Amino acid sequence: MANSLQAKKRIRSNDRRAAVNKSRVSRIRTFVRKVEDAIKLGDKAVANEALKEAQPEIMRGVTKGVLRKETASRKVSRLSRTIKALG
Repeated sequence: MANSLQAKKRIRSNDRRAAVNKSRVSRIRTFVRKVEDAIKLGDKAVANEALKEAQPEIMRGVTKGVLRKETASRKVSRLSRTIKALG
């Protein structure tokens, strides 16, 4: 248990940041899920549009510190590769 005032404050601020970050990650997952659903339906045009909306959200996650740059690039690359394979 935290005893000092600074340690107690750090616990409070960590909880606030965790809530914000959880919201950001959830938002990214929602956008990615929209792309994956369009891919499952086989609709290339809808999937491309969904990817255009998802890509800035994923990259924003990098700037906000909830994703690593490599992870975000890998996600975008795999989604675009899958859309391209729809033909």
